[in-house]
Amino acid sequence: MNPYDVPELHPALLRGLTQRRISRRDFLRYTGAGIGVGSILAACGVSGTAKPASTASAVDFAKIYGNGATAGTLNFANWEDYIDVDSKGRSPTLLQFTKETGIKVNYKTVINDNDPFLAKIIPVLQAGQDTGYDLIVITNGGPVERMVRLGYLTPLDHKYLSNWETNADPKTKNPNYDPGNKYTAVWQSGFTGIAYNSKVVKTPPTSFKDLLNPAYKGRVGMFGNNQDMPCPALVSMGFDVDKATPAQWQQAADMVKKARDDGIIRSFYDQSYINALENGDTVITQAWSGDVFIASASKDFGGDGFPELKWAFPQEGAVYWHDNMCIPLHAQHPVDAITYMNYAYRPDVAAKMADFIWYVTPVPSAKDIVLNQLKDPTVGNSPLVFPTTEDLASVHPYKVFKSPEEEDKWNSVWQPVYSS
Repeated sequence: MNPYDVPELHPALLRGLTQRRISRRDFLRYTGAGIGVGSILAACGVSGTAKPASTASAVDFAKIYGNGATAGTLNFANWEDYIDVDSKGRSPTLLQFTKETGIKVNYKTVINDNDPFLAKIIPVLQAGQDTGYDLIVITNGGPVERMVRLGYLTPLDHKYLSNWETNADPKTKNPNYDPGNKYTAVWQSGFTGIAYNSKVVKTPPTSFKDLLNPAYKGRVGMFGNNQDMPCPALVSMGFDVDKATPAQWQQAADMVKKARDDGIIRSFYDQSYINALENGDTVITQAWSGDVFIASASKDFGGDGFPELKWAFPQEGAVYWHDNMCIPLHAQHPVDAITYMNYAYRPDVAAKMADFIWYVTPVPSAKDIVLNQLKDPTVGNSPLVFPTTEDLASVHPYKVFKSPEEEDKWNSVWQPVYSS
């Protein structure tokens, strides 16, 4: 099989993305059910015993990256449909990378969910062995943080990341889950905000608190996990996600609980929220940005064909989450991996991927290429792929838990709200 081949899929899935997003958000549903990330991995035979992660400043980069010479091989683990593909099922940007660098990419779509994937590779890392992958894509909000705590990611030598330094959106740099980008560089991102049916909701929502409006009683959707509902609720009350106290958690939880008990909230959803919005069960809901883009796009363009479905950035700021490129510890080809990471931050490369993937690209300058060279104004002008400076000015991160005990406390506050 050609290393660049991607399994054939229905055209709607090639541009769409709901199936991908289902998998990528599944870990949140697990934690929302009261099963922590550590519990999932433990059940899969992973002890979860953390050791202090090494700091990039203390690392001998020459020992990891040598003189910067590539080996000619890159083993890349990613999610399905999360890279550009042509009509023959090949990735043009991967073909171009090999042509320019001589590095053969063994591209494997082996990640269907963060936790099961990590459950497979962490025991290998615990044994001090190579996972077989030089580059992986995993999500913040739990998985990335766990790998950092365990010390199972290779520190990045930023002298090899000149494109990242020049072209990365500042909002993707120095994230709360990886200060200084010691171990990660964003692959693609997404927002948690608000979607609504404009035929019913005549006044566009401007805040998470609009989801609590009695006018929409019984037709409001919220997320049922321990990040996408709690974090926006806290933000809407003026609390900092990472600095809020347990008393403030409870205050925000009580606000949502009251709306639930008053019958305003129809349900707390997983990925099925988009179906509820399309079929009219809800008219306003929490939403992930890419889903709304796909749902509202015409069927001729690969969307669901519901132009009445609109997206709103809350005035207090949307929640901004990231899928990240990381190099696992003991990777056999770290130079090839970091060479690709840098390549992915070239505007021409990022543009081709953004035009296919429809997630938020980490390279804002790719917009001009999408508009003027790829001639795709639908993608190029979408704030859900190329958000404005104003949209990004007030975004907020997922909560980063300082300890398993803090996460348990957090879940004890929020789980009763969305699991009842």
